[in-house]
Amino acid sequence: MKTFGLAILGLLASVADATLQIVPGATWTATNTGQHIQAHGGGMLKVGEKWYWVGEDKTNGTAFTNVNCYSSTNLVEWQFEGALLSRTASGDTGPSRVIERPKVIYNKKTNKYVLWMHIDSSNYGEAKIGVATGDTVCGKYTYLRSERPLGFESRDSGTFVDDDGKAYLLTEDRQHGTRIDSLSDDYLTVQKNVYVWKEKYEAPAIAKKNGVYFMFASQLSGWDPNDNYYSTATSLSGPWSGWKKFADSGSKTYSSQTTFIVPVGDQFMYMGDRWVSSNLMRSTYIWLPLKLDGTTATMKNSINWVPDASSGSMTAGPSENSYEGESATLSGGAKSVSCSGCSGSKAAGYVGGSTSGAVLFSNAQSSATTRTTLRIKHMNGDSSQRFADVTVNGKTQKVAFLPNGGSDPGSSVVHVDLKQGSNEVRIVTSGTWGPDVDRVLVPQS
Repeated sequence: MKTFGLAILGLLASVADATLQIVPGATWTATNTGQHIQAHGGGMLKVGEKWYWVGEDKTNGTAFTNVNCYSSTNLVEWQFEGALLSRTASGDTGPSRVIERPKVIYNKKTNKYVLWMHIDSSNYGEAKIGVATGDTVCGKYTYLRSERPLGFESRDSGTFVDDDGKAYLLTEDRQHGTRIDSLSDDYLTVQKNVYVWKEKYEAPAIAKKNGVYFMFASQLSGWDPNDNYYSTATSLSGPWSGWKKFADSGSKTYSSQTTFIVPVGDQFMYMGDRWVSSNLMRSTYIWLPLKLDGTTATMKNSINWVPDASSGSMTAGPSENSYEGESATLSGGAKSVSCSGCSGSKAAGYVGGSTSGAVLFSNAQSSATTRTTLRIKHMNGDSSQRFADVTVNGKTQKVAFLPNGGSDPGSSVVHVDLKQGSNEVRIVTSGTWGPDVDRVLVPQS
C-alpha cells in the first residue's frame, strides 16, 4: 500500500518521461562499481546538468576512510566519480579519525569548491569543524585545517548558501545549542554568530522558499532515529518559530535522520540516513519529497516514488507485478528454501556457489516499454554485501545486496529497460553465494 499522499504533496505534474524510482531504504548500487553507494551524512549540489552527491565512506565503520563523490543526471542512477579526501598517514585525515557530514559549496568569486565537515577523535572529544578546497567538484581536495568555530564545540554540521551568495555554517554545540555562523566571502573562515537555538539539536539542514527559511534538525539520540523537527524564520538572525515535527509523529522520521534538503526545480527533496550502528557499511538512504508551504513543512513516507530531475515534479511509484523466487525456474543448484519472513514463507536459495545457482523469471509482465526500476526482495544473513549479476532482456548488471539484518527481507534496486509484454529476468552468481531471492517486483505501467 502506497503512503505517498499525493493530495498532501500536491505535486501532480506529468512525468511521462520519468519512470526511474527512488526506493527509500534499499540497497543502492553505483552503476560503475557494483557496490552499495557509500555517501552517508552527505549533501548535494548541481553543476550544469549533473547532480553531485558527496558523503562519508562507511565501508570500514566509524573510522575515516574517504569522502566520496557520485554523479547523476536523474537523481536515481549514480556513478562513482572518486574520493575528494582519503585517509593519510597522520593528522586530521589519519588513522582512527572521524570525518562526518561533508558538505560542498561553490564560491563564484574564487571559482573554488569548499568542503566543510565535522572533524573529531575516535572518542568524539575534539568537536571541531574542518575545511578543504578543490578546483573541481569531484576532484582531489586540499585539506586546510580544523578548529572549534568561534571557540565553540562543533559536531554534526551543515552549510547553506543564500540567494545573495552569502554562506553559512550550521553546527551542533552540545553545551550551548544549535548555531548558525556566517562565513567569509571566500567561504574559508567562520566570521560571526548569526543565531543560536537553546535546543541542543543536531544534523542541521536549511532550505528556503518564498523568503521563508526552514531549519531541519534531529534530537540527540546517538545513531538511533527520532522524530526530527523544523523551525522557520524570515531572517537567518531570527526570530525563529518553535520547533515542530514534519513527518508522521512516532515514525522517527521514517527511521531516518536529516542530512540535507535538496531544491529540485521549485520543489524540495529530503535526504536522510537510516543508520545501522552495529554495521555502518549497511546504512541506507531515505530520500522523500518534502512539501514546503508558507511556514509549514510536511513529508509522507513511500515505498517507491518517481522524481523528475528537470521539472522537480515528484509522483508516486507505479503499480507492480510480483513474482515469487521459489516459483521461478531454478537451476545450477538453486532451490526453494524456507523463509519465515518472506512472501509465501519461501525463497529461492543457494543462488551462486560453485555451480552458479540461478533464478530465472521468464515471463515478467509489463504494459510499458520504458527504463524503470525493479525491486528485488532478498535475504542476506552475512555481515557484508552479497552480489549477483542481474540480466534483464539480455543486458547484465552487477547488483549489490546488503545484509537484511533480521527476519524481514531487504530490498535491492536495479534500473533496467523493460519492454511491453513479456520480460526475462535472470539472477545468478558465480563462485560466491548471492542473496536468497524472496520475490521480484516489476513495474506494471
